Amino acid sequence: MSQQHPVRSTGSPPPRPDASMSLLNNVIDHALDDGYAEATARRVAEGGALPRPLRAKLGLAAGLVLAAAVVTVGAAEARISAPVVAKERQELIGRIEAESSTADGLEEDVERIRAEVAERQRKALEQHGGDQAELVGLLSGATPVSGPGVRLVVDDAKGTDSGGGGPRESSGFSDTGRVRDRDMQRVVNGLWESGAEAVSINGQRLTSLSAIRAAGDAILVDNKPLVPPYVVLAIGDGQRLSTTFQDSADGQYLHALVENFGIRSSIATAADLRLPAAPSLIVRTAVPRGAGAATPSGRATADTGKGTS
Repeated sequence: MSQQHPVRSTGSPPPRPDASMSLLNNVIDHALDDGYAEATARRVAEGGALPRPLRAKLGLAAGLVLAAAVVTVGAAEARISAPVVAKERQELIGRIEAESSTADGLEEDVERIRAEVAERQRKALEQHGGDQAELVGLLSGATPVSGPGVRLVVDDAKGTDSGGGGPRESSGFSDTGRVRDRDMQRVVNGLWESGAEAVSINGQRLTSLSAIRAAGDAILVDNKPLVPPYVVLAIGDGQRLSTTFQDSADGQYLHALVENFGIRSSIATAADLRLPAAPSLIVRTAVPRGAGAATPSGRATADTGKGTS
């Protein structure tokens, strides 16, 4: 019997060295995902639209070009309108200078007319005042005066505001620490009663027709606003005038304002004070009417020259 040689099995072929790297091979062989490939194919089919970054750059460039065009046009218009603006400015300056010159001329005319009025007032006082023309001019405020007297300064309390609510408001005043028109009225009347021959407040000469009023927080003397401190000058016998005023009821009223509400006040005698004449003084004389001129009540009337305020 012949002996058979055993059949030797060849087995499976040996594995490839990169068999374990199939996933990496698949990524390398298919680097572009199918979704990206489809999107790219769709953009190409639609006409080859530009990538988004490129569109953004083109939009920015277009905006810059538009801004540059606007700036260029604006600069060109400014250069064109510059001569027109300069001409209008020069015309405006010329008009201002002309109007200022006209105003200066009007002010000179006003001063000239005031001087003429004052001269006619003095002549009227001499004509109707006779030997007492100088005294009449002094008492009426038509002429400036100088001489001894007192200098009284009245000022608001320190730290006073424009608000009210203090005890003076409940007593008919506006607030606690502010000087009011009624305060100055009492001060001036007290000086007149104490023997003052002429009085002024902050350079404003007072006459028998003067009015001291209030407009808001301001004090008006003959419709001219004054600001504190209020400097009152009174011509007369300085020492006697000062003593008499401080002992009077009005002087005690001012002292109460100082003590109770902090209003500041000082009084001193002066050897030489100068008070100006009253502006826009109206000279009036009392003329008796005829026997036939009578009021409805049957009584004859006369113009006393007193104004109403």
